[in-house]
Amino acid sequence: MAHDLQDLQMIALIDRVAARQLPGARPGDGEAALRELYDLTSSKLYGVALRVVSNRDWAEDVVQEAYLNIWRIAGDYRVSLSPPMAWMGVIVRSRALDFLRRRASQQADAGLELDDAISETVAGDSPNPMDTTQASQQAWALHECMRKLEARQREVVSLAYMRDLSHSELAEQLKLPLGTVKTWIRRGLEQLRGCMGRFA
Repeated sequence: MAHDLQDLQMIALIDRVAARQLPGARPGDGEAALRELYDLTSSKLYGVALRVVSNRDWAEDVVQEAYLNIWRIAGDYRVSLSPPMAWMGVIVRSRALDFLRRRASQQADAGLELDDAISETVAGDSPNPMDTTQASQQAWALHECMRKLEARQREVVSLAYMRDLSHSELAEQLKLPLGTVKTWIRRGLEQLRGCMGRFA
């Protein structure tokens, strides 16, 4: 019964956040409701974020983004479709995966910039400047080939190799069947090999 009461409390708070722009809404009530919702749910949602990103600072950033999202889309929540905690958990997981994708993209871009910088500064001193140029071209080719993968496939391959996760760890983290993860990685690598071969 306590769980039901807590659900009702969360639903009421989400409704108050959603109602902040309606005629007759009390000034500041939406903000107060979001603060109460945060106090009530943030520790659980932080746990969800931490399981996905595996870094405390990143998890805090993800949770902040998630509450901003809840603030914006509170009016979309439907009790008939999902319990409030499950709905917010989906938002947090989505923000966390977006966060990892952004990090992966930034790291790929940083890698390309580093390759370019090395290519420019080392070429004169290197016994074989062609090695540096080839490394830069390979990094660019890999970046381009990764972009051609389907979003979920790219996500699985990136997590597998950038964070050195096993197939079972990936399946658990992404809440996907182990067979699906193995298939996506195998197909993703086949596509990458074929695509990289065209750049060779």
